[in-house]
Amino acid sequence: MRVQVVRAWPGRFQSEELDLPEGASVAEALAATHLPQDGVAGLAIHGERVDPGARLRDGDRIELLGPLLADPKDSRRRRAQVQAARRGR
Repeated sequence: MRVQVVRAWPGRFQSEELDLPEGASVAEALAATHLPQDGVAGLAIHGERVDPGARLRDGDRIELLGPLLADPKDSRRRRAQVQAARRGR
């Protein structure tokens, strides 16, 4: 089966196509890829977070996720504060 492994950074990305046996796991794909895995904070298949034991299907795209740059809750809180300040003028 063919799968794709993708690693993205701001402004660029790398991808690699792999030919793996049926029933292979994400961990097996990671072991077979030549893409850098330093700083990987999570894994996804077609945008859905998975663990390394997840089984792959033909045509899957494994995404190597970087760390969050900002806590989503903190970002939302800051946006709400800015909006409240604008309304208060």
